[in-house]
Amino acid sequence: MEDTSWIGNFRAYLLLEKGYSENTVNAYTRDLKKFLSFLVKEKISSPLTATSSDLEYFSQMLGKAYSPNAQARILSGVGAFYQYLLLTNQITHNPTELLEFPKQSRPLPEVLEVREIEQMIAAIDLSRPDGHRNLAMVEVLYGCGLRVSELCDLLISDIIQEEGLLKVTGKGRKQRLVPIGKHALNALRLWITESRPHFQVKKGYESVVFLNRRGTKISRVMVFYVLKGLAERAGIKKNIYPHILRHSFATHMVQGGADLRMVQEMLGHSSITTTEIYSHLDRSFLHETLLSYHPRNKKQS
Repeated sequence: MEDTSWIGNFRAYLLLEKGYSENTVNAYTRDLKKFLSFLVKEKISSPLTATSSDLEYFSQMLGKAYSPNAQARILSGVGAFYQYLLLTNQITHNPTELLEFPKQSRPLPEVLEVREIEQMIAAIDLSRPDGHRNLAMVEVLYGCGLRVSELCDLLISDIIQEEGLLKVTGKGRKQRLVPIGKHALNALRLWITESRPHFQVKKGYESVVFLNRRGTKISRVMVFYVLKGLAERAGIKKNIYPHILRHSFATHMVQGGADLRMVQEMLGHSSITTTEIYSHLDRSFLHETLLSYHPRNKKQS
């Protein structure tokens, strides 16, 4: 069995046809390697001949070595591989179709309170050359709920000022329009018109919004360190990383009464179930909502 050919062809499909990111493709590739190693050990000649029973046994073996979350992730990667085989007419039946996935625990993400975000903003030194850049990054991450990769990839042409929108390119190169509030928009204007011109922009990065000191596109790691530093100066003890601002955006939107479908659209989630986690973050908020709106809980007039 030519492991490398299966992996190479699957990678090409994920990159070129599905448009997945390098990180996602690498994760799927690791999952497939585990499955191919299992086939070799069980003396199964090819993924094309593996049966539903073989996949069930593979799932049982994973259950002995991995947590339910890791097991589900690996099975998802193998399922994507068989979907590829089905689409390319290499098989006529997907043996993972009836496979039962383990029940996953979904830990609730930690979020920042509004005052903590304001403290981080207050900690920004606007006298520094990169001060207005850092302010704009925080305002856009929290104000628009962007992923850090989406922030780093943002182009000047993606800012539709007259309509108050950002054109965001998310996972799988899917594009969406996200409303941008006045604080984030003003911070962007200040950065782009006042401070960014003082950066010596390297060739090829003229259209990138957020630059590093070398004049190239800021990295995700650099954004992480900027936020970490702001949190330390603000005296915030929580584990700070770029995605916590996205979690905070979604949570505060839901707490404020935003429709879950609209939040899903703004976040770029393909499934509403991914967005639903934010409705479980604040139990007291949900309890108050139940008391306020359920007809059986309303006071009789």
